[in-house]
Amino acid sequence: MIEVYIDGASAGNPGPSGAGIFIKGHGKGDKYSIPLGTMSNHEAEFYALIKALEICLENNYQTVSFRTDSELVSRAVEKEFAKNKQFAPLLEQALTLSKKLPLFFIKWVPSSENKTADELARLAIRKNSSKGAKPN
Repeated sequence: MIEVYIDGASAGNPGPSGAGIFIKGHGKGDKYSIPLGTMSNHEAEFYALIKALEICLENNYQTVSFRTDSELVSRAVEKEFAKNKQFAPLLEQALTLSKKLPLFFIKWVPSSENKTADELARLAIRKNSSKGAKPN
C-alpha cells in the first residue's frame, strides 16, 4: 500500500499558495513541493489532493491511502459533497481522479502527523515568489 500525505498552505487568504505531497511506499519516499499561485488555503488543500492523485495515477499506483490534516477535504471526499459551492468543482475533479484508482482511502490526521507535507507546502509558497504568482 502507498501512503500519501498531503497539505496545502497559503500566505494570506487568498495569497501565494503551495501544495506539499509526501508519498511513502515501495521502500522509498518521494517529496513534491508544488507552487499553486494565488488562492485561498482551502483551495490549496484541494489542489494538493488533486496533484497527488495525478502523481499516483501517472505512477500506476493501485492501493493508495491518503492522509490530510484538512477536515474540510477529508469530509468532502468521504461524503462526496462540498458544503461551500466554491469548492464543488475541485471536489468533482478529485473524485473523478480518485475513482480511477483501484483502491483509494482518505483519512484525517492531526497536523503533528503531517509535518513533512506541511513543510513541503510552505516551501512551495516561497517558490511562487521566484516564478511570479499566478492563479491556477
